[in-house]
Amino acid sequence: MTKTVVITGSTSGIGKELVNIFSSDCGFKIFAGYRNKNLISPLENVEYFYIDMKNRTTIVDAANFIKSKTDKVDILINVAGNVVAGPVETLDTDRLRDQFEVNTFSHIEFMQALLPILDNGRIINISSMSSFGHFPFISPYCASKRALDIFFNAFAIENHRNIKVVSIKPGVIATPIWEKSVKSNLDGIENISGYEKELEFIKNNALKNSTKGLDVHKAAEFIKTVSLLKNPKASYTLGKDAKMAQILSLLPQDLINKLVKFGLEKRMKQ
Repeated sequence: MTKTVVITGSTSGIGKELVNIFSSDCGFKIFAGYRNKNLISPLENVEYFYIDMKNRTTIVDAANFIKSKTDKVDILINVAGNVVAGPVETLDTDRLRDQFEVNTFSHIEFMQALLPILDNGRIINISSMSSFGHFPFISPYCASKRALDIFFNAFAIENHRNIKVVSIKPGVIATPIWEKSVKSNLDGIENISGYEKELEFIKNNALKNSTKGLDVHKAAEFIKTVSLLKNPKASYTLGKDAKMAQILSLLPQDLINKLVKFGLEKRMKQ
């Protein structure tokens, strides 16, 4: 029996790889969300829809488009996201609001709009190891991913539609998001008095992550496998770095802060 899968953020990184993997299996009908039409690589059994995660109208329109094409969504995979970086001391709160709009609120709104055809389905949220909260200078990203987990965990408990929610928290994955995040955050990470060394390290480390992280195909295969499990867990970490972040989160906060600061200072000297 053909299953219907909806994937946001489908034109790059994890989302693009998920579309490729699911579309290679004739047992799935895929709806793939895009913001930039020029990045689409058309595939059989994939229907593309426009969605801007900062624009509520397009979110509702996207859901209505899907509802006009099918009466059932079996799997919703929320991938779309971005990274806002910079020290809290100088953080532009408008950029902070944008971060939550893209990484948190949009996914809630999209899920709400699709609810009439999500009964007995499952939602897979691509969260992040950053949701454990130990990562300085990307606090907006950490907080938005943590909020995503909290809201959807509450929904998992509350809903009467038999919808299963799964949070997958990857570590660093080799995708374009890192390079994009550097370009989009230049105003927030360059020429900030008192933080020059730290932010230069953060920028260079992000650029390295574009190539040195976990293979995106392996990550997408893992996500697909979890999405099809009969009884998946509510949360998974993906990658050694994510597992370490989870273990670190069990320590007292004062100790976490000292360890993270020490680790940052040590790596900056290397």
